[in-house]
Amino acid sequence: MRKIIAAAFVSLDGVMQAPGGPTEDPQGGFDQGGWMFKIWDEGIEPTLGSLFSGDYDLLLGRRTYDIFAAYWPYAEGDNAPMGEAFDRANKYVLTRGAQPLEWQNSHRLAGVEDVTAIKAGEGQRIVIQGSSTIYPTLLAAGLIDELTLMTFPVTLGRGKRLFGEGTTADMLEMTDHRVTAKGTIIATYRPGGKLPPYPAEAPIPVTSEREIARQQRIAEGRW
Repeated sequence: MRKIIAAAFVSLDGVMQAPGGPTEDPQGGFDQGGWMFKIWDEGIEPTLGSLFSGDYDLLLGRRTYDIFAAYWPYAEGDNAPMGEAFDRANKYVLTRGAQPLEWQNSHRLAGVEDVTAIKAGEGQRIVIQGSSTIYPTLLAAGLIDELTLMTFPVTLGRGKRLFGEGTTADMLEMTDHRVTAKGTIIATYRPGGKLPPYPAEAPIPVTSEREIARQQRIAEGRW
């Protein structure tokens, strides 16, 4: 069985949209594209080096695939080795659409069942980078083995969130963490099971007249 390793750059308020460049993803009127490079932190470089060392394949959402396919095959200078590695890697693209996937070694995945089948096979580890829309689905299905979040000390106010629509109530277990000299928190998690029910020994909700009245306002949409 193959491991699926995910990593994301996020702000303190959970935004992961367009960290790499001003024109990367302006959807929703997002005007802070390239925010990560405005506050670049050399302290994350060992984490990135480990993530993209050796052999791996990529699992991407369709929009991230489009971004990568328009940039990495043409990368030059210091970025050329990464572009060559991405060229060699299999690119598994989780998409409902039928648009052509013209970058070499690209493969269409229609849904979670296809990801499950790829994961169950033999091969090298699979890396997710970016692709905000696929995290909730894959986490809910228990398909992500390891998630590393690089949380920068910045708030962006709006933008696509890592844990967006479809996120379920699940536990995560932290397996490693460190803080860079610039304050970026690098934390690695693995699945920790379902969120347990409210414990019997926890405080019992009060039943005062005021609380009963408050609950009534909540039920009536007046609170």
